[in-house]
Amino acid sequence: MSDYSLKNIMNKPERLAPGHRMCAGCGATIAVRAVLRALHEDDHAVIGNATGCLEVSSFMYPYTAWEDSYIHNAFENAGATLSGVETAYNALKKRGKLPEDENFKFITFGGDGGTYDIGFQSLSGAMERGHDMVYVCYDNGAYMNTGIQRSSATPMYADTTTTPVGKQSDGKMQNRKDLASIIADHDVAYVGQTTFTSDFKDLHSKANKAIYTEGPCFLNIMTPCPRGWRYDTPDIMKICKLAIDTCYWPMFEVDHGKWKLTYEPKKKLPIEDFLRPQGRFKHLFKKGNEDLIVQFQEEVDRRWEDLLYKCAR
Repeated sequence: MSDYSLKNIMNKPERLAPGHRMCAGCGATIAVRAVLRALHEDDHAVIGNATGCLEVSSFMYPYTAWEDSYIHNAFENAGATLSGVETAYNALKKRGKLPEDENFKFITFGGDGGTYDIGFQSLSGAMERGHDMVYVCYDNGAYMNTGIQRSSATPMYADTTTTPVGKQSDGKMQNRKDLASIIADHDVAYVGQTTFTSDFKDLHSKANKAIYTEGPCFLNIMTPCPRGWRYDTPDIMKICKLAIDTCYWPMFEVDHGKWKLTYEPKKKLPIEDFLRPQGRFKHLFKKGNEDLIVQFQEEVDRRWEDLLYKCAR
């Protein structure tokens, strides 16, 4: 975003109105507001929203917090719905049934449950078919809306209601799915992975690229959840900073097949710094569990080295 100006970005009219029922400090609404600020003020948007925290708390018929056209989708079909709307829009415009001077963008929001898991098939199909749309995943690492159940985005050893820590369990046993890389392998126009930084420039820039790059685009945004992650709510920016400085959540983009790292910490911090403030990982710091942190660190290091290799090619 060559003309990036934080003041100009923040002075844009809000497209997600206040008064919704999301939790205080929720990362999802922060992400939505930041993404929608990338829209040009004269452009319209059609918003799709998979079932989840964001949907049940921002829309209750006939009331909605969305200023743009809005479609509530089932968990499994957000990608299919918006790809159909985008196709219908192009057909109607080609037939001259829509004004030539109006421009619409098509943006879908889904949590990790509706994106990594239940809705993956329709997301994969929409990306592979090449629809001119943006799919935004607000990744809070579990099915938070229904009680903090594990998803394939949940990190290893996290304590959730379906992977409870106890005498027989150390939490979730599997590594989290690397969805941004999977979507990049669909040969799409643009993929960006980001989270909240001090000036939000990385998120705003990637949202702008995704919305105004022709073709299928995907944004994966880490959106911490204070209830599910069990950290002090005001510490959300600290949690995000630790995620990128430990390389747990690398910030990168894939622009027409070209991988690029958009943030590299000056000093890579140990993964303990990210895990320690979160109650879902408190069992890792009990005596005798040192090897679990070592395993977590090894997986973070492996993925980081793999990313560096892709970006160096």
